[in-house]
Amino acid sequence: MNTRAARTSETTADAARPSAPGLGASAPGLGTGRKVLRAAALAATVPYLALKSAWLAGSRIGIPDGSVLLEPGVFFTVANAVTLVMDATVIVIVLALTRPWGMRVPAWLLTVPVFIATGLLTPILTGFPGQLLVKALGMGAGEAVKAAQKPFLDPWVFSVVYSGFTIQGLTLAGLFVPYARERWGWRWQGVLGDRLPPSTGVVAGATAAAGAAVGAVSLYWAFGGTAGLNAERLALYSAETGVVSAAHAMCALLAGAGALLLARGGARRAWWPLALGWIGSSATLSWGMWMLTASLGSAFSPDEEPTSMIFLTYAGQIITGLLAFAVLVRFLGSRRRAAA
Repeated sequence: MNTRAARTSETTADAARPSAPGLGASAPGLGTGRKVLRAAALAATVPYLALKSAWLAGSRIGIPDGSVLLEPGVFFTVANAVTLVMDATVIVIVLALTRPWGMRVPAWLLTVPVFIATGLLTPILTGFPGQLLVKALGMGAGEAVKAAQKPFLDPWVFSVVYSGFTIQGLTLAGLFVPYARERWGWRWQGVLGDRLPPSTGVVAGATAAAGAAVGAVSLYWAFGGTAGLNAERLALYSAETGVVSAAHAMCALLAGAGALLLARGGARRAWWPLALGWIGSSATLSWGMWMLTASLGSAFSPDEEPTSMIFLTYAGQIITGLLAFAVLVRFLGSRRRAAA
């Protein structure tokens, strides 16, 4: 009787234990919904890839006379090539999320580009609809702001490109969640659990402080604050640009909140603090690095030269993202050890 009871107890414990990473994982079944999402995601890459390919081939489609994009130099050529490759990577990600071989892709090789895609697309998913709403309510850029804008791209280019990015963001989320649930669902099953080590708590506190500082500055600019801005950004301020600043403020605050919740542990369901940390850290890190690289790689007139405060904000985004990412990795590592 004792032997039989012990075997029964072991069997019950095995059934309740989270599956080890990667064991028994198979590609989620492709229902109609996921097939539609895959088709939409792939189609959404076409306009951007077509434009970038045309520009690299020397076409001026969508580029007005006097645009900085027409100036000689290698920076914009390299930028076009890099962004073309980045958008083409979305195609690979979509296939990996919907084909059986995608379950065999090393975790880091898939999660790194998904992390970057999440970061770059999140502010667009919030900012672009916000700008459309502002315009619909009659609070868009006024005539003075429009007159101060220098030629860059035809308006239709922004509408086409950002609509495509919005579709990409929504469809990638719809495809990644079931994939991640099947492959790594054990990572966010149940509650947060034990508090992470004190050192991680210090990092989480630093994340929250940095995120709050970045968020405060971005919100200040979102609502019309002028300190720390260059002449160009002051001339171009409108409710539309304010929406963009507010979106970046939100991401910085999410990074800090997610890091604190993950470090504190407790009885909260694990999935939503993990989502906050993932979205916040990816957005602040990706956009901070993107904007800082663009600022350092471009030649500016005196009115366009980024101020020290602008550079500090980009650096603050990067620091916030890195710290939040460190807490995220520490939390996921603790879940892996617990499952083992």
